Amino acid sequence: MTDYKHVLLAVDFSEHGADVAEKARTLANTYQAQLSIVHVLDNIPMPDTAYGTVISLTEETEDALLEAEKAKLMQLGDQYNVELANRWLMWGIPKQEIIHIAEQEQVDLIVVGSHGRHGLALLLGSTANSVLHYAKCDVLAVRLRD
Repeated sequence: MTDYKHVLLAVDFSEHGADVAEKARTLANTYQAQLSIVHVLDNIPMPDTAYGTVISLTEETEDALLEAEKAKLMQLGDQYNVELANRWLMWGIPKQEIIHIAEQEQVDLIVVGSHGRHGLALLLGSTANSVLHYAKCDVLAVRLRD
């Protein structure tokens, strides 16, 4: 089994995201690995979904959203003693940005939550599925409870 040196926690601040964060922290502690956190804000307008409504963004709502998400990231980083230099918040396509950060920072394990969708949702793809298939390092997809 590989000894991990750098664990990247990809967070979306969903209802069960704490389970994913705990798993990442446990693994980082077990391997005495560096823990980093990334949160990617996806700016694609979407209709009402099971996860809530995505609001059309204006400059004002973008700033408010960015500040709210930054506060969540800072709180989680403080809670898990993650160095400021190892906390990333960015706009983009989550699967691409997660993989980019992992490669840039020489991460050897990405921990991400997965809803375990199948059928049409699987065909449309998911962040966890894309990260799993395209990352150059190990990926742990933690199943999120419905």
